[in-house]
Amino acid sequence: MAEKEPEKKGANNEVWWRPAVMMFFELSGWIAGPVIIAIFLGNWLDEKYGTEPWLFLSSVGLAMVISIVGIVRGAGKAIKEMEKFDTKKKNNIKMDKPND
Repeated sequence: MAEKEPEKKGANNEVWWRPAVMMFFELSGWIAGPVIIAIFLGNWLDEKYGTEPWLFLSSVGLAMVISIVGIVRGAGKAIKEMEKFDTKKKNNIKMDKPND
């Protein structure tokens, strides 16, 4: 039986792929969450007030705007975290090099 290789860990003792997967799920949630809620809410409001399909379409449109804002904010936050990590990594590399 072959032994399982240990996962390579990054600077923070985390598995290297974990931040990417977390970002994927966060951004996917911003896409699916508001739209799914809007579909059910819009359908229910149309049935209640007899405005078919206007409240449904309005709620889905609003959900798309909310999704876009959430995705842009989440991506911006992720970019800032990557820049901090990159800066920290560059500083560590410079400190590890011997002075000539």
